[in-house]
Amino acid sequence: MKIQEKCIPCTINQAIKVADMVGLKEKDELLRSVFAYLSKVDFKSSSTPELNGEIFSLLKKETGNADPYRETRAHYNKIFLERLPKWEQEINGMDNPFLGSIKYAIIGNVIDFNPMYDLPFQDIESCFAAWKEEPLELDDSALLQQEIRKADTLLYLGDNCGEICLDKILIKKIKETNPLCRIFFATRGEAVVNDSIEEDAYAVGMDGYADIISNGDGSLGTVLYRTSAKFQEAYQNADIVIAKGQANYECLSEEKKNIFFLLMTKCSVIADDIGVAAKKMICMKSRNRQ
Repeated sequence: MKIQEKCIPCTINQAIKVADMVGLKEKDELLRSVFAYLSKVDFKSSSTPELNGEIFSLLKKETGNADPYRETRAHYNKIFLERLPKWEQEINGMDNPFLGSIKYAIIGNVIDFNPMYDLPFQDIESCFAAWKEEPLELDDSALLQQEIRKADTLLYLGDNCGEICLDKILIKKIKETNPLCRIFFATRGEAVVNDSIEEDAYAVGMDGYADIISNGDGSLGTVLYRTSAKFQEAYQNADIVIAKGQANYECLSEEKKNIFFLLMTKCSVIADDIGVAAKKMICMKSRNRQ
């Protein structure tokens, strides 16, 4: 997906929010830098995740803070880890634990600090209570499980902090489905908003179930041409790619690859592109598979 005009205000709001987080009182020069960058962007060839990654890099440079969300990521990873045994018990008690693990991983996708859909934790707990009973709006979970049974390698593209703990439960179910399948869990290459990086994956124990790999880039999502050679090799060799979150959908929806997208449609831009309403849970195989 290319940049949509509705995404621009969200990008500006994110810049202001990060500036507030790091205590930057005078924002004039920062905003001038952001608008100067935006004035040079080729909106017809770039994606919103790439744009937001560049803006965040600019913010880090301007504010002198290389990782504004580090404490936030650690906090949400901790509280999700504390609740993980309860959630895993709930999933294992379901009629279809594999589908349940997909649902919980998608519900975990509400952990996002974009100002357009930031939620306090008490609302997140309410989301689990409400949405775990809801069906997936698009449900290719049975197909995904079927393909996992015969896969040699699987690449799982992570998304946000906190959410990564629910990803771990799903990856455990994938290992139960096919113990011989080698799983790679990919993080962002550097700090960008509250997206998970390598230290987060190790902190939640992901290395007990998957090989952790950085994508080598600081964009939101997975902007393939910017990723490292090591990541691209893992991507090309994977029999299945599981892509979490809206940013990964924006980056990879046009790829001719065996990708399963797991996400919550948090905004109308993504919902309209997929063809569903907003605030729906999606497990969808790529429509561009050769």
